[in-house]
Amino acid sequence: MRIARFSIDGNVAFGVVEGDARNGDGLVLDIIKGHPFAEFERSGRRIPLDKVRLLPPVLPNKVVAIGRNYAEHAAELGHEVPEVPTAFFKPSTSVIGPDDPIVYPSFSREVHHEAELAVVIGRMCSQVPRERVADVILGYTCANDVTARDVQRAEDQWARAKGFDGSCPLGPWIVTDVDPSDLAVMCTVNGEQRQLGRTGQMVRSIEDLVVHITEAMTLLPGDVILTGTPAGVGPLNVGDEVAVTIEGIGTLTNKVIKRG
Repeated sequence: MRIARFSIDGNVAFGVVEGDARNGDGLVLDIIKGHPFAEFERSGRRIPLDKVRLLPPVLPNKVVAIGRNYAEHAAELGHEVPEVPTAFFKPSTSVIGPDDPIVYPSFSREVHHEAELAVVIGRMCSQVPRERVADVILGYTCANDVTARDVQRAEDQWARAKGFDGSCPLGPWIVTDVDPSDLAVMCTVNGEQRQLGRTGQMVRSIEDLVVHITEAMTLLPGDVILTGTPAGVGPLNVGDEVAVTIEGIGTLTNKVIKRG
């Protein structure tokens, strides 16, 4: 099931996306009653997808991101794979949706794309045992962990480098029934392939990450975990169109614009 969050005529709702997502033609939204974090019913009221504005599929309380979870990516930045997962936060204000602009931050001269699989949490959870991880996940979506690389190198903490406004595009929707263990993850810039990897290359699995994170903190419905990026990260410039495509999920596209 594909669940999208959207706005139409000033109203915000969730809907189930129906149709063939491979070409985008004829996709419709069946508006749901309620929200996807509890039992819900389809209303039967269908709206063509091209008549609505897709929003970030969730508004997370927090985004917990994992750094250097692909060995080749760690190596391309001159790092070893850390002995324990490197976790950091991206604030809720960093989240944008499909086709929303990435505003190039004024304090950086080197902004990079990072295509990632994002895990969407479906229920409040803490101290999750490995065998229960699947029970707390609603589904998966595409993410771009946009990074001010020069700032990341200059500052010990990554709050500004990773958490600036618009640095966490998510979308286009949540897929609830995909096996995340070995999906292709691709990033293109202006149609040119920059990154191509598979989630099977992750150093630590989704189960590892959920167990590790929930040892320390409670995750809430709608919270997001970014699982790391494959090799091939590189620069974004004003005017670029960057697209993250994940097998079985879809494509998240954003354009980079100049501030003000």
